[in-house]
Amino acid sequence: MSGRFAPSPTGELHLGNLRTALLAWLAARSTGRDFLIRMEDLDRVTSSVDHERRQVADMAALGLDHDGEIVRQSERFDLYRSHIDRLTTIGRVYPCYCTRREIREEIDSAASAPHGLPDGAYPGTCRDLTADERAEREAAGRTPALRLRTEGERFEFVDRVLGRVDGFVDDVVLARADGVPAYNLAVVVDDEVQAIDQVVRGDDLASSTPRQLLLQQLLGFRTPEYQHVPLVLGPTGKRLAKRDGAVTLAELADDGWTAADVLAVLARSVGLASHTEPTGSITAESLVDRYDPAAIPTSPSTYAELCARRD
Repeated sequence: MSGRFAPSPTGELHLGNLRTALLAWLAARSTGRDFLIRMEDLDRVTSSVDHERRQVADMAALGLDHDGEIVRQSERFDLYRSHIDRLTTIGRVYPCYCTRREIREEIDSAASAPHGLPDGAYPGTCRDLTADERAEREAAGRTPALRLRTEGERFEFVDRVLGRVDGFVDDVVLARADGVPAYNLAVVVDDEVQAIDQVVRGDDLASSTPRQLLLQQLLGFRTPEYQHVPLVLGPTGKRLAKRDGAVTLAELADDGWTAADVLAVLARSVGLASHTEPTGSITAESLVDRYDPAAIPTSPSTYAELCARRD
């Protein structure tokens, strides 16, 4: 049994990332699971080994260790493509020649989302192209992405933090036009191959889970336990980003914060530690027995609120 934390190594971890990492580590350790780190570095332009090293070092500074070797998605493209081939064999994959702008224009011009799907779902423009229509697009120099052909599926799952969550599945991208496997396919394959049976991640990804449940079903994979935890928001009310101020461990250190300060603030923000506890007494290990996913708040925190929880 294993849990995992799967950041994208495109920069240093900020307070929101670090809190999710802490909760994922506590969820695994409190249930006797291994804790694995997987680098979701599908974008080789912005990902780097230097970012990866700093992310792992920041986690270690908070007392978060990990088991086994770090897995990198950039080294597993052949594995992902083999599973796309499996889906192709059962008729569940089709080429999509649409650009993002064309998709957005068609969505904007539609009166409502198709088939009861959520706003922003792919409208199915290329689902039923004829062979001649595909040949015409390819002759014009268009290289297709690959999409999952869905059939109106709707999935419900019980999240250990959010409770019951459900949603329809749209024709999600499986591989981009440049051949790079897409997130939803890669994460499903990785979780199965790594025997991940516990997934703790930000609640902005809860809406993608029905897509992953369908892929698990089609590929004959197990479904892990999910815990979608709240985000940390920046001053504008959007998810915290590096532009929002001193939000990384190194930046906070420049402002006089210690790693112990950061850990204490993160723990207090989700009810795992009180303001009466001295910062020095709060360690990652001391929080293991306190962790209860049902007690994790479901509302987001703000950067200002986190800073206010420092002694």
